Amino acid sequence: MTEDKKIPNPEQDDPENLDEPAKEKLAIETEGPDIETLMQELEEAREQMLRVAADADNFKKRMARDKDKMLKYAGENILRELLTTVDNLDRALEQGKVEGGDPMQKLEALLAGVDLTRKGLESMIERFDVTPLDAVGKAFNPDEMDALTMEASDDVPANHVLHEFAKGYAFKDRVLRHAQVVVSSGPEN
Repeated sequence: MTEDKKIPNPEQDDPENLDEPAKEKLAIETEGPDIETLMQELEEAREQMLRVAADADNFKKRMARDKDKMLKYAGENILRELLTTVDNLDRALEQGKVEGGDPMQKLEALLAGVDLTRKGLESMIERFDVTPLDAVGKAFNPDEMDALTMEASDDVPANHVLHEFAKGYAFKDRVLRHAQVVVSSGPEN
């Protein structure tokens, strides 16, 4: 028969009667880390927590600055593109101011310059996802159109657009500007 080894119990056994490994185990269990070590660990954890909080605060401030800067200069690309249009209009106007020459030829050059400028402007706004809204001949839609007046028409059914005073535009999936239209009231009685 083998002899069962007794597990030391500090509450019941006298520490003087324990063998060396049991005394060491008892010393480790009862002593634990000293107060200085615990205070040092606490201070290190506190400093680490303060660094993390400071980093988070700095990140938040940097994000706010970046957001403000982005909002402040959000239209920069569009404005840069518009400067080309302004230059083209200036060139067209200069053509009309040239001394001498046939007035009809000057007018044609001016109109050609304005037409080219308009086409350039249209292609520029399309690059920024601005698209014209089609209204003429379509049913009146108050989400995209503002009715300025109604006119009788034998050709266009009632509540359909006869013509536009100002074209409407959409930006991505939103109406940027409503079309200003004349709506048919139906055949004249």
